[in-house]
Amino acid sequence: MNKKRVNFTNSEKDSDWEDIFNDIEMTFLPIEYVSRIVIKFENNIKWDIDIDDSRKKQPLEQIEDALDELFNEYEDQIETIDFRLDLERIKTDLSRRVYRFLKINR
Repeated sequence: MNKKRVNFTNSEKDSDWEDIFNDIEMTFLPIEYVSRIVIKFENNIKWDIDIDDSRKKQPLEQIEDALDELFNEYEDQIETIDFRLDLERIKTDLSRRVYRFLKINR
């Protein structure tokens, strides 16, 4: 489905990250980094799915399965899907991995 797009917060400190993510073509987005998903249907109805809250109630695998079913069932009716990311978690994980990479490759 080519209708997906990633949305970011509009804070100034995240603008560099937004630029980075806008230049990356993503075919897979780990659910661990998604905080919420906003689905807009062709009939202008919006569903706002709070992934952070869902994570407290069920394992990630169940959330992924439920989302796959939802996207497959409503694929023809979905106009856009906005993935709201947990930028702090992404920054932390990327910083750790870059640090380890640089440390190992000195």
